[in-house]
Amino acid sequence: MTTSIEQPSGSLEAQSISTTGPDSYPSRRYAWYVVGVLTLAYVFSFIDRQILTLLVGPIRRDLAINDTQMSLLMGLSFAVFYTLFGIPLGRLADAHSRRLIITAGLIVWSLMTAGCGLARRYWHLAVMRMGVGVGEASLSPAAYSLIADYFRPERRATALSVYSMGIYLGGGLATVLGGLVVEFASGRDGPTLPLIGATRPWQLVFFAVGLPGLLVALLFFTVQEPARQGVSPVKAGTPTPSVPLREVWVYIRDNGRTFLCHNLGIAFLSFSAYGAGSWIPTLLIRRHHWTASQAGMLYGVLLMVCGPLGIVLGGHLADRLRHRGHADSTMRVALLGAVAWLPFGIYSVMPTSQWLAALLAPAWICTSVPFGVAPAAIQEMVPNRMRGQASALYLFVINLIGLGLGPTAVALVTDYVFHDDNAVNVSLLIVEGLAHLVAIALIGLGLKPYRRSLDYLRAWKNRFESGA
Repeated sequence: MTTSIEQPSGSLEAQSISTTGPDSYPSRRYAWYVVGVLTLAYVFSFIDRQILTLLVGPIRRDLAINDTQMSLLMGLSFAVFYTLFGIPLGRLADAHSRRLIITAGLIVWSLMTAGCGLARRYWHLAVMRMGVGVGEASLSPAAYSLIADYFRPERRATALSVYSMGIYLGGGLATVLGGLVVEFASGRDGPTLPLIGATRPWQLVFFAVGLPGLLVALLFFTVQEPARQGVSPVKAGTPTPSVPLREVWVYIRDNGRTFLCHNLGIAFLSFSAYGAGSWIPTLLIRRHHWTASQAGMLYGVLLMVCGPLGIVLGGHLADRLRHRGHADSTMRVALLGAVAWLPFGIYSVMPTSQWLAALLAPAWICTSVPFGVAPAAIQEMVPNRMRGQASALYLFVINLIGLGLGPTAVALVTDYVFHDDNAVNVSLLIVEGLAHLVAIALIGLGLKPYRRSLDYLRAWKNRFESGA
């Protein structure tokens, strides 16, 4: 029996949300609308997260810091709080309104990003970056869970890949914007603002990218909570009892090899990607003598075009392989993307500038492939009431290792191994190459355990959820 939630006639909600049995899903049209709203929020989160990439020069100058200190602002100060708060927020997403959790987090991270524009000391900026991390921790665990309840399993990889496009759209926009601002700011002072006083142009960037996020938060009032598939009560928006932490721990322990290989494998790919994303614009400026605006424009456009292309192709390929009977299609596609990166990624940091773009394009297509299918793999291998927590654990691992350590690893090799700012290309080669080799080994070892985990889930559902 189907009971529709009443909405004004003709609205998207009226055509979409219903409280049904565990095998019923909202309409495809409304589901894609929700993905669009979530993707827009993800774009803003990555703009706020990555805006520092092209502001290295002016921030280093004004705050008198080195590459390693700058990398801590890019990575660890954000990542520690992002990962730590992701676990409890993921648990909340498994039992309460995911829409409201995301809305509150979006408001927090937008205000904290704008607050970076008030920084006068290094520690001021570090504290605000911590706040950005806390706010952004609310988004992806809840978003992954929402999308899994809006789309049938055979379409989830594609839907989650579209959401994950926000990584590259946001990162690319941040890079383009940062490059233009640095070019504009050369030799200029910023305006004097009421209550704030004298500013530098890089501080205005934080106001410009942070405050519009408050408008995006309003869109979430058009998003409805879907029914949680396979969970009683199934009525949309009804609170779901939390799974005891001990039960979550037992489930993860029993599938420990799968979680280890999947999470660590993707984490090392993230380690490589964040290292590259943070320092390739600086490589273009230092080694190839590009201006900041040239580096930002080229690299930003590459991210915005090649990242979404690779991530959606990966999701589409995974769904097609699943349709053909490959239950481990998400893991297979992640492995394929990691291997395909090697010839392009290794050489992309070495050649002269006229070949650089030609190699960076396929390198970023391959880099992006795993980051749409990896969260889809998580949704497929855990029960509905654990998806937020499993997603938070996944994000904890990949961001602590990837975002927390990737940018800093490149900076440490540059500062303390080569003692030469212009050696950043060799640092990238070492960090990216080793990380990809480790990731390939881990994901390859995880294929068979992942298939066993899918069987484990079916048995778990029969035992614990059939009478729920």
